[in-house]
This record gives sequence, C-alpha cells and structure tokens, in this order.
Amino acid sequence: MAEYLLTLAADPVAWIALATLITMEVVLGIDNLIFIAILTNKLPEKQRPIARQIGIGAALFLRLALLGTLAYIAKLTAPVLTLIGHAFSWRDIIMIVGGLFLVWKATKEIHHKVDPEPEHDMFGGKGAAAAATAGMAIVIVQILLLDIVFSIDSILTAIGMTPHIPIMVIAVVVAVLVMMLSATPLSNFINANPTVVMLALGFLLMIGMVLIAEGFGAHVPKGYIYAAMAFSALVEGLNLMARRRKRKAGGSPNTTDG
Repeated sequence: MAEYLLTLAADPVAWIALATLITMEVVLGIDNLIFIAILTNKLPEKQRPIARQIGIGAALFLRLALLGTLAYIAKLTAPVLTLIGHAFSWRDIIMIVGGLFLVWKATKEIHHKVDPEPEHDMFGGKGAAAAATAGMAIVIVQILLLDIVFSIDSILTAIGMTPHIPIMVIAVVVAVLVMMLSATPLSNFINANPTVVMLALGFLLMIGMVLIAEGFGAHVPKGYIYAAMAFSALVEGLNLMARRRKRKAGGSPNTTDG
C-alpha cells in the first residue's frame, strides 16, 4: 500500500488528475451548497450553523461511504427497468426522483417568496415554538435526501476521471472542506439579498430539470450549465453593485432591478 501511494505521489499524471478532480468536485458541490444554504436560512439563526454542519458532514460521510462500495456503485449504471423502449438504471431512477424533488422544492419556495402567506410556510402553518422544534428535523431530512443524489453524481464523476481511490478520497475531502468553509458566507449573502434568493432558486430549478433529463438518457454538458449560472451570477452582481451605489448616492434601492 505504501509503495502504491509513493508511486502515485511521484506520478505527474496523478497530480494533474487530482487537480482536475478537485476542481470538478468543487463545482459539483455548488449545487449541493446552494440547496443547503436556502433551506438552512429558513431556520432560526441559532440553528443554522448546526444544520449546515450536519448537512455538509453527511455529504462527506455519504461520499466516502460510496467510495468504499465502488463495485456496487458501478452496478447502479446497469439497466434494471425498461419503459417505452428505454432502459433505466438505478442511477437514472435516483436522478429522476432527485430532479423532481428539486423542481418541486424550488417551485414551492418561489411561490412562498412571491406569496408569503403563513399557511404556505415549510412547517405547515404551525406556531413559532412548534416550527422551531420541527424545523431542524424537516430541513435535515430534505438535505440528506439531496445529499444522496448529489453524492452519487459526484462519485460517478470521480470514477469516470480516475481509477485511483486515494485520488478520489483526497478530491472529495478537499471539495467538502471548501463547501464547509463557504457555507456560512454563502448563506449570509443569500439571506441578505432577496434577489439572489430568487436567482439561486432558479438555479435549483435548472439543476432539477438537468437531473431529470440525464435520468432519461439525455446528455447535458455541465459546462453549458455552469457557464449560464456564472453569467447570471455576474449580471446579478452588477445589479447589486448598482443598487449599492444608488444607496450611497441617496437614491431609492428599488429603482434598479436590471
């Protein structure tokens, strides 16, 4: 084992694979992180850091656990069901179910932002005390469900990029550490900017539709998706800068929405 690790450490190709895989895992982790940020921001402020740590810790545990069962993960791509002439694997089914959940959740949250009636909140219109008690469990369960989907996608990507498990483990750990460090700043930024919340929910809708499409066998290049997300984020960043300048100049912050 030690000799194998030393051989990997001396191989420039292994270092290139590691750098590439870390980059890919960090990018794939953005989807997971946005979902965690939006959900945890609905909790009381004191509970948010705990929920984030549990959600991201679960993401790390699931990824490492899946790496320990590579033979089983590889079987997830084998067809198990045929409908209307199309063969579906367990991976396809998980992607479709996860995508439908994301689309449902994002649509529900957008409706709540547009029409924030008490009876439409995530806790079923319960009182503040009951909501605080049930809220943590509801949020964590939803995060865990999506963690499973994103973890399977992450590990299958890793398997496709390198055959070396140590490289996969390092890449996954580094990506999750980046998620952990970014979680609170991202959540605070989203919470402080309502228009960013809507943009993030739009991202989740797009990601959900992509998961469904991939579950039905359509290949959607990830580069196009993240390029669109980056462009939208850039435009929103310019809008935020414009609004801040208007505030400093004494203008109304609501007159420039872009």
